[in-house]
Amino acid sequence: MVDAAQAQERPAFILALEGQTAPDLVAGIEHAWVPLGAIGGAIDALQDAGVGEVVFAGTVKRPSLLNLGLDGRGAKLFAKLGTAALGDDRLLTILVKELEGEGLAVVGADDVLAGLLVEEGTLGRHGPDELAAPDIALGLDVAKAVGAMDVGQAVVVQQGVVLGVEGVEGTDALIARCAGLAREGPGGVLVKVKKPSQERRVDLPTIGVGTVRAAARAGLRGIVVEAGGTLVLHRDEVVGVADEAGLFVVAADLST
Repeated sequence: MVDAAQAQERPAFILALEGQTAPDLVAGIEHAWVPLGAIGGAIDALQDAGVGEVVFAGTVKRPSLLNLGLDGRGAKLFAKLGTAALGDDRLLTILVKELEGEGLAVVGADDVLAGLLVEEGTLGRHGPDELAAPDIALGLDVAKAVGAMDVGQAVVVQQGVVLGVEGVEGTDALIARCAGLAREGPGGVLVKVKKPSQERRVDLPTIGVGTVRAAARAGLRGIVVEAGGTLVLHRDEVVGVADEAGLFVVAADLST
């Protein structure tokens, strides 16, 4: 993301989250460190740096509420959430409104780095066979239902059985968990789609080389994502690793 901004001659500033951001990521780049729950401090840092546009990138491991390090503004933000479940969609939607209320424009990763959104079709030389079709269909139905409850984005299905649904652990951990639940015979399929009410600018489903390698280690035979709604990082490498492992990676059109 930083390389893309610099190539476009757009100055880059990183707001690094304590305990989350890798220190080497900010080396040589203007940055500031803040606790995850320091919303007021984060906004102050962005404004002090003259930031006009904000793009979210990377993975955040959600800590317990006691370890969030909330400042005054962060506490007010969580008060707005009420007693309902703290799903990512609700949290991120309110966070975006806080930033926009301070004059900060929130933009999608694909607005900065063109070509990240995957188009409909098969990536690589392997495609799903007839045996995979029912697993894909079930996976799409389950993923949509789970996403509607603001739980997760991904599900693993094998031979008509749902092996696992993504929760707070993330996709890679879901895949690893399902490896121990696999049945004999054709491997399972990972299906990952955006949630129906997802704030697409900050939390679109993402896969990369690590996802494909994790799927291969777990004995999965394919990955299905949503065309036009999924970010694919390092696409050429993803295709190469999938081809070598014999996995299919398919972007399905879910608009109909």
